[in-house]
Amino acid sequence: MPRPPIWDHLWGYLESDTGFYYAVGVFTLFVFVLALVLLALTSPSGLGTRELVGLVVGFLLFILVYFVSMAVHRLEGGDGSRSER
Repeated sequence: MPRPPIWDHLWGYLESDTGFYYAVGVFTLFVFVLALVLLALTSPSGLGTRELVGLVVGFLLFILVYFVSMAVHRLEGGDGSRSER
């Protein structure tokens, strides 16, 4: 079965270390949002608590720092492409 062309594009993106770390960050963000959606469906009263707001704000700050550090790493030229090694 032939691979779709999008697969080659995605695989090329994941060849670099920075691209892989971006993908891990997006996946982590996706899992966190999915967990919040599941929490909203199972316990709607739990969404307004101070602890949850602190958790969400802290996680979003972590993700912001994570993506900014990846952007700085890429701007410095430290892409770390595996094909170069």
